[in-house]
Amino acid sequence: MASYPVGNLVAVGGAEDKGTDLEKGIFQRDRNNFFELGILKNIVNLIQGDNPRVEVITTASAIPDEIAPNYQHAFEKLGISNFGHMRIRNREDVAMQEYLERLKTCNCIMFSGGNQLRLSSIFGGTEFLEILKTRYKTEKFVIGGTSAGAMAMSATMIYEGNASLAHLKGEVKITTGLGLLKKSIIDTHFDKRGRFNRLAQAVAAQPGTIGVGLSEDTGVIVSEGYKLRTIGNGTVIIIDGRKIDFNNIAEVGFGEPISVENLIVNIMSNGDTYDLENRVFHGAPITQSAED
Repeated sequence: MASYPVGNLVAVGGAEDKGTDLEKGIFQRDRNNFFELGILKNIVNLIQGDNPRVEVITTASAIPDEIAPNYQHAFEKLGISNFGHMRIRNREDVAMQEYLERLKTCNCIMFSGGNQLRLSSIFGGTEFLEILKTRYKTEKFVIGGTSAGAMAMSATMIYEGNASLAHLKGEVKITTGLGLLKKSIIDTHFDKRGRFNRLAQAVAAQPGTIGVGLSEDTGVIVSEGYKLRTIGNGTVIIIDGRKIDFNNIAEVGFGEPISVENLIVNIMSNGDTYDLENRVFHGAPITQSAED
């Protein structure tokens, strides 16, 4: 019998609401989105324990000392006062006993955005990553990641690729991610930066994987390692390559356009679910709109 992770992953497409509009005194809708429906509120709802501790890891960011206080402020608004910033900048830092002990005792890790290659190259093969994976597999532990922090979660990771050139072979660069989410490739800022072709090429190169494209202020909660539920204000695109017929990516030269037949595409919004193991989409129950 397969053993499924006990913890939860929350992968976010970037630009999640941190409650800044509340300080400008705007609209009740903004309050509802942040305190009741917001991405970070969804993360807080998953965290267990008395006085739970959230640790934000800013390794991917070039401006860690600006990013961390923003998250601290946002989590405090949502009732999390026990907050830490793991300022891990290199492989020397990631081996520090202080960070290993803090990882063993916190309830949630949140990876910030930035450069996902920094995450894979600094955390790959470390004791820190092994502890992280063990806690995720065996405990009610929460791992969140936004933008680069979400992209690094998957087993296969896109680390480079200009969206306007992504229809050309070789323009999308992939490597090994942190391996928290199996058989998947995550891309972020998906709608705003027009990244459909980028994710499609990555799936065409590895049809056994499933592409997960996350819009901004939108994400997926992953339970048991394969059950995805969409959260947030935008859409999640699922690209499934299992029924690809014609695929010329291995035949054309670098810089030439690729052709792929029979990609399966699902568009998901808040509450929809997707089973990564069986590749099955389920729409959320439809409620009658106020205008009906």
